[in-house]
Amino acid sequence: MKFMKLGSKPDLFQSSSENTRYVAAELATDIIVNVCNVKFYLHKFPLLSKSGRFQKMMTISHDENAIEIDLHEIPGGPGGFEICAKFCYGMTVTLNAYNVVVARCAAEYLEMHETIDKGNLVYKTEVFLDSSIFRTWKDSIIVFQTTKSLLLTSSSDELKIVNRCLDSIASKASMDPCKVEWSYTYNRTKSENGNETPLYNGVRKQVMVPKDWWVEDLCELPVDLYKKVITTIRGKGKVSLDVLGESLKAYTQKRLKNGGDDVKIRSLIETIMFLLPKEKTSVSCDFLIQLLHESVRLDCGETRRRELGQRIGQQLQNASVSDLMNLDVDLVQELVKIFMMQDQIADNGDEHGFLEVKFVDSASKVKVAKLIDCYVAEIAKNPDLPLLKFTDLAEIVSTLPRISHDGIYRAIDTFLKEHPGMSKIEKKRVCRLMDCRKLSSEACMHAIQNERLPLRIVVQILFFEQIRAGSHGSSRSGTTNTEEEWDSVPTSEELKSLKGEFGSLRIKDGGNGNRKAKGMVMSTRILSKLFSSKDKDSDNESSETSGSPSPCSTNVREIKSNTGSRSRRRSTS
Repeated sequence: MKFMKLGSKPDLFQSSSENTRYVAAELATDIIVNVCNVKFYLHKFPLLSKSGRFQKMMTISHDENAIEIDLHEIPGGPGGFEICAKFCYGMTVTLNAYNVVVARCAAEYLEMHETIDKGNLVYKTEVFLDSSIFRTWKDSIIVFQTTKSLLLTSSSDELKIVNRCLDSIASKASMDPCKVEWSYTYNRTKSENGNETPLYNGVRKQVMVPKDWWVEDLCELPVDLYKKVITTIRGKGKVSLDVLGESLKAYTQKRLKNGGDDVKIRSLIETIMFLLPKEKTSVSCDFLIQLLHESVRLDCGETRRRELGQRIGQQLQNASVSDLMNLDVDLVQELVKIFMMQDQIADNGDEHGFLEVKFVDSASKVKVAKLIDCYVAEIAKNPDLPLLKFTDLAEIVSTLPRISHDGIYRAIDTFLKEHPGMSKIEKKRVCRLMDCRKLSSEACMHAIQNERLPLRIVVQILFFEQIRAGSHGSSRSGTTNTEEEWDSVPTSEELKSLKGEFGSLRIKDGGNGNRKAKGMVMSTRILSKLFSSKDKDSDNESSETSGSPSPCSTNVREIKSNTGSRSRRRSTS
């Protein structure tokens, strides 16, 4: 921290009580100055020699009684006046970033200009500000913080101290990082050994200054001052939007960590939202979700919530499951809908009458599909989660491309585990979310042993796994399960026989997917029997069937034809 020493005489100011200050000298004091609740017993001559205001307020009196005047409006109060008084006496005064603004404003109030005396306090403080304070980063921030108590004084406004602080801070934050030579706080990335810079052969290597080097130091500012700084920095237009977004994120998280009442937090959230850059990718998705969570909790208004929802939905692929877990399920569903609507044509055209068409790249769609699969798997752990909330959210992203359906299978399995009292119809609806053709071999093996799945689903998985193994990994494209595929349920003996045969074949072939023609014929005969049978105790669900042959029965005929079997199977009605 920079400092400046003024004067050379020893400090003779003393206190006789909490509210009384005097100068210890042989000469009796002849003036009393009241500043707020403190009385200063001083001598007129030193004050008159430096202050134009004292010259105007006091007259030479031959009365033995001391003159008493009030200076209750002096900036800085008793502390500011004492600095000026000591300077008038020639006593040692040390200026630094914490008191220079107070001294400058108090000196202005007392009219301590060069016209009164050369080298007066106004001149001294100006030299210190321009030559030292505003040339250093941290001192500029400290000085800016001290102006908060002076914002209501006309002296501070007239001197434009706040604007000078803002310009100093914003100019430094806007500089090319390679030109930064002052110290700053940066604790967000440390090397593994705990030092800010790594050691190479015992020598500390110089690390390049990061472009967001200034972010942490501004986190110490109050909300109103921080708003002024960020607005000024943006006005200069030299700082990238992603760095501004990182600054807003760091500031918000530190303030939320420090806590506070809801009124202060609401003011914080509204200020940050006002400062958010409008550009789509300027602010991280996790930070936007955090703002949305707080705005909902504090009831910041529907407009704020809708604005944040739109921004999050447009970059939902960048979110994480842990981020979404902080939101209500209904709110997550809204975000997913916003993401899905980006591929639709806007209803209203632009000023030229053209419709706006938005497209989402395939990679983003895959990411969102995986994200929601993992999210529903997490919320499925809640035994109080309604069935409709689970299925509705999963169905919204059912059209999105996926590498596999392992994620949604995991979610279904978790939901079935936590909701053991589900009816057959409810299980049917849940399992329809999954396409058995798109499960990996690992997921298939797990599902085959899963007693929570309906038997019909297990049979389908066995069937499609055998088709895949028999065709050496041929394509298994298809849609989710049709109504016909739900009609029949095999007996436990038939299912056990199929599982046993399937397992023995995998063991014999070492699990590499090869099958002999004879084994394929045996398996397809069992599958044909299973798919042609009807479950007489299926809760009267036969009315729900479509009457068309199921894909499974068609595939069985194809397999039997390929393996040379001449037997005919009955098609399902």
